[in-house]
Amino acid sequence: MDHDADVECPIYGRYGACRRGVHAASVEERWTMNRAFLRAAAMVCLLLGAMAVFAQDQPAPPQGGGGWQRGQMPTADQRLQRMTQMLNLTEDQQAKIKPILENESTQMQTLRSDTSLSQEDRMAKMKQIRESTTSQINPILTPDQQKQYAEMTSRMGRGRGPAPPSQPQQ
Repeated sequence: MDHDADVECPIYGRYGACRRGVHAASVEERWTMNRAFLRAAAMVCLLLGAMAVFAQDQPAPPQGGGGWQRGQMPTADQRLQRMTQMLNLTEDQQAKIKPILENESTQMQTLRSDTSLSQEDRMAKMKQIRESTTSQINPILTPDQQKQYAEMTSRMGRGRGPAPPSQPQQ
């Protein structure tokens, strides 16, 4: 027979946890641990949900003739398309410029894969290749297009080096 059956538990009364050998402190600890576990589980669910939403918001990589990613060089076709939009090139001009851009792209790829050159030598050769391309393209363009092309190349050149010093606003 159970001698503790008639003992009253000070916290839970006669039918409390004391009858089963479980003390009030351990019940409270279990409840606290369960709450902590539920909080952690809820946080994990929120994190996974946020990751799923973020993954769906990412833009799709460009297909075919679209734009290019930052840090990647545009293809010859992408550059020709951009030049056609900016300079309003004719079909004849496009046909003459495309092989020049393809040649430059091939030379640049070869230069990037050449590990024997120092960084300074590689940059100097890249500059020389770009200048050669510009000197081949300029005669194909009209005088107005040449001005616009010079502006385009100067804007692109600013993106390759350190940023120019900004002037304070007054």
